[in-house]
Amino acid sequence: TTNPIESFVALSLLTAPNRAPVPNSSDGPPCHLCTARCCKYFAFAIDAPKNKEDYDYIRWYLMHEAIVVWAQDKDWYIEVRTVCKYLQPDHTCGIYDPRPQICRDYGSSDEPCEYFTDDLKYDLFFDSDTKFDTWAQAQLGKKNKK
Repeated sequence: TTNPIESFVALSLLTAPNRAPVPNSSDGPPCHLCTARCCKYFAFAIDAPKNKEDYDYIRWYLMHEAIVVWAQDKDWYIEVRTVCKYLQPDHTCGIYDPRPQICRDYGSSDEPCEYFTDDLKYDLFFDSDTKFDTWAQAQLGKKNKK
């Protein structure tokens, strides 16, 4: 049997409005509330494909595990989905004080924290070489018709 005292929850806790502060993006990232999304991948800009060779390189990138390629506002990126080796099980940084500058700068007003960007939408998004190849063939076909 369950001890009723152990499972007791005060009615005031069940009916009271949530008084927890709501994070504000202008205050910086609320790392203590996050699951460390920014520590589970890195992305860098790549040139937009212009010819068959460029398309083939991107197709080759996508043949590797944990790689996605996406474009937003005409800028292209390759994303490597791999966890930082210093990320702790509780989603904190194991080298917080000497962490790299890129980590320190993340979540600034220039680059908003992903905690506040659940609605990310990409102009183009590819998580497999076959999806990209289908799209690329159509793009190359358009170029050949011109």
